[in-house]
Amino acid sequence: MVKIRPLGKRILVKRTKSKTTKGGIFLPESAQEKPKEGEVIAVGPGQTNDEGVLEKPSVNVGDRVLFGAYAGTEVKDAEGEEGYLILSEEDVLGVFVNN
Repeated sequence: MVKIRPLGKRILVKRTKSKTTKGGIFLPESAQEKPKEGEVIAVGPGQTNDEGVLEKPSVNVGDRVLFGAYAGTEVKDAEGEEGYLILSEEDVLGVFVNN
């Protein structure tokens, strides 16, 4: 259970994990490239613009997002599990859509 509430236009993302290569070879954690996509777990309330209007983030809980390899700050959940990131909305490159 994650007990982190993002502030402003930040989002909490859980990285997607893949432990085998496309060829079926198992890779230890230390040899794996960090995923650059994940699922949005929590969204901050947004940020007030110069006119005093609250601008809400454009992503929603449950969205699958793509982000830069070095984006965000890594955090652990309440049980110490890794794989979570706090990202600024500007770090999100895109949202996966289902057709």
